[in-house]
Amino acid sequence: MSFTADEVAEWMFKELRSAGVLYQEEAVNYIKSNYGESFIYVNENGHASIDKEVKKAFKKLHGGKAAWDRDAFYWGWTSSIKV
Repeated sequence: MSFTADEVAEWMFKELRSAGVLYQEEAVNYIKSNYGESFIYVNENGHASIDKEVKKAFKKLHGGKAAWDRDAFYWGWTSSIKV
């Protein structure tokens, strides 16, 4: 079965909505095993990262209401109001 970046982003958004945070390592592992390696790449720091098209689609879904925490490697809501 072939998946799209939008489908992967939708999974990420659902996880963020349900848990309130989405850790990159957990997302990478889930995406790799459930959607395939094509949505993962190794970034310039040598870390597994999520495809840029997936992140672009994810950003559209959360509409700027989630932020990336560079130190802890997770996305979380920017305010106490969840969508």
